[in-house]
Amino acid sequence: MCYSAQVYAELKRYQRLFPEVKMDVETYVKTFWWDRGKNPMAKAPRALIRELQELGPPDLVANLLRADAAAISALEQEVFAQRRRVADAERKLLTKVTKKAQEDVRIGSTKVELAMARIAALKRTEAQPADSRIFPGIYAPVLIVENGQLVLKPMRYQCRPAGKPAFYDTKFPGTYNARRDNLEGFWGGLFGFSHGIMVADRFYENVEGEDGQNKRLEFVPSTGEPMLIACLWSRWKDPKGVEPDLLSFAAITDEPEPEVASAGHDRTIINIKPEHLAAWLNPDPANLAALYAIFDDKRHPFYEYREAA
Repeated sequence: MCYSAQVYAELKRYQRLFPEVKMDVETYVKTFWWDRGKNPMAKAPRALIRELQELGPPDLVANLLRADAAAISALEQEVFAQRRRVADAERKLLTKVTKKAQEDVRIGSTKVELAMARIAALKRTEAQPADSRIFPGIYAPVLIVENGQLVLKPMRYQCRPAGKPAFYDTKFPGTYNARRDNLEGFWGGLFGFSHGIMVADRFYENVEGEDGQNKRLEFVPSTGEPMLIACLWSRWKDPKGVEPDLLSFAAITDEPEPEVASAGHDRTIINIKPEHLAAWLNPDPANLAALYAIFDDKRHPFYEYREAA
């Protein structure tokens, strides 16, 4: 499983690799339009939101700035409430030590720290690597071909195949990855039809350490080249017309590279070669063998790894 990745979150980064790529502005606006109490803000890397605030249509820019202001206000209220919780617990501890008071101090302090970090991230203008990190449920730009044109569309990193009920998100929480050996099974409606590319600098995996505890490893291609990760995507529509349309995707995984296996993980994303990009994004469902051949000829950079911070 590729549980997280540091991706190309901004149009300008994609344009350095693919100068002809266009942004699907209408879908970006629909996806990231915030409406207090009605339409919650779609979760996305901070780098993506910041670029939309700089380059997006004026109405969207103003809307996103209002969303930030509302989020900061809510977080400031959370900080105030948790600091009061900690102060009340500390006063109680002066007279009697109880487990509840100790937990209130610990939990309240942690929540204050997290809220303050989130406020700082919302206010910060300078870029940091973490601003481009995605996890399951987070939206990221995905490169597809539409009417012969390379197009970037924002999609959720957890695929809900068209025609499936919304509860598939909870029934199958691992659908942010698609195993190569199941592409003609569970993913048969997308493989050979709806292909995309996610560009990433690095990916992260959970592995079990020698002490039996979980640890997170960061894998980076030793070549320094951006990874062209093969993906499947879907456009889901609510048959009842109640829920909004959903664009979502899954990264395809294969047997692990040797260094990934030695680090303790059993899958690796498929990093395709640039010369196969057009064939991958314009699939022929009658020739699945050609698509598997692209996988067999994938790039094999040595993935250097270290424990993630």
